[in-house]
Amino acid sequence: MKNIVYFDLETQRSAEEVGGWGYADRMGMSIGVTYSTARGSYQIYDEAHVMDLIHELQRADLVVGYNHCGFDYKVLMGYYPMDLCAIIPSLDMLEEVQKFISHRLKMDSLAQITLGVEKTAEGLQALRWFKEGKLLEIAEYCCFDVKITRLLYEYGLKHGRLYYLNRNGKIMAVPASWATGNA
Repeated sequence: MKNIVYFDLETQRSAEEVGGWGYADRMGMSIGVTYSTARGSYQIYDEAHVMDLIHELQRADLVVGYNHCGFDYKVLMGYYPMDLCAIIPSLDMLEEVQKFISHRLKMDSLAQITLGVEKTAEGLQALRWFKEGKLLEIAEYCCFDVKITRLLYEYGLKHGRLYYLNRNGKIMAVPASWATGNA
């Protein structure tokens, strides 16, 4: 059985606090979450266990995320100097969606129209929770994001497309390239 690992993380510091988005490796991981199809369950990692998270990602047959190649892996480079996107089989749904539409879609935009669900919070709230020591709240939020990631991937695999509202409020379809094996 192929082990697909769905993945997301939250950070300790904002881009503003570290000098910009180009310094994601300085943001620090507060919580990372995976869902493994081989295990059939979620795993939550705090910063003290970041290497365990990286090892799980390295053992996966495929890691699926939303902007994880563009962001989450860069955060992990603060702990591990290799470009994880170059060495781990990965499918970044944001990158796949951007092959077909010119603007950057938030995962929530796809989830609302495709699945009828919304994210429970957003990254800035997770930063506030970290500063307040509320790691459980971050873990719950991050688990839900991983669940949405998994559901979007599976929906796209089954139906060959995801949906979003364009700027004019019209429902639009975007191909799920992973459904055709062209990812």
